[in-house]
Amino acid sequence: MIQVKNLSKKYSGKTVLKIPGLEIPKGQSFGLVGNNGAGKTTFFNLVLDLIRPTTGEVINNGIAVSKSEDWKQFTSAFIDDSFLIGYLTPEEYFYFIGELRGQNKAAVNRFLEQYTGFFNGEVLGQQKYIRDLSKGNQKKVGLVAALIGNPEVIILDEPFANLDPTTQIRLKKLIKDLATQRDKTLLISSHDLAHITEVTDRIVVLDKGNIVKDIETNPQTLKELEQFFTV
Repeated sequence: MIQVKNLSKKYSGKTVLKIPGLEIPKGQSFGLVGNNGAGKTTFFNLVLDLIRPTTGEVINNGIAVSKSEDWKQFTSAFIDDSFLIGYLTPEEYFYFIGELRGQNKAAVNRFLEQYTGFFNGEVLGQQKYIRDLSKGNQKKVGLVAALIGNPEVIILDEPFANLDPTTQIRLKKLIKDLATQRDKTLLISSHDLAHITEVTDRIVVLDKGNIVKDIETNPQTLKELEQFFTV
């Protein structure tokens, strides 16, 4: 589904990401971990064509993301709160995203019904602008909006950050449920090693922009990652 070929990014002559090759097959739940500055967000920004590579390319379902926008029809993401529109209410934002993805208000309302527990009565019907919500509730809005329109590729950067424990548990279940739908490809980064080993089939570790580990998750993965990051 996602192919990376000779991908690199430099800023002021310094290489912050260098991935000679990487393939993420359709239906895989793919995890990305690394310390701050490892290149995780840079990689996602390149996959989403938010920045241009210094060399190489990213191909999404046969489409070079820097040469065509056709991949946007089946790809969604939530990277950070810059994806939100602060002067809209959550409902207005959901309807806006729905319209972009061919969903009318009735369809969006039906879709939102399944996330009542996830919102926990703190997002919908509050008569608040997104900018006035807590960081955690803003995150909930962005995460759910990324699922509108049944995208095939879903990219989430640090989805567990700023969420309370109850919401983190609900989000893990949500991601696991998505992962069982083998028509969906999930790309997820997280600093929380325990969470990401629970919700992904495979984990790639970035260090200073380079892939240093590429492992299928198993009962020993968490321990292996903890050992790696404590050396």
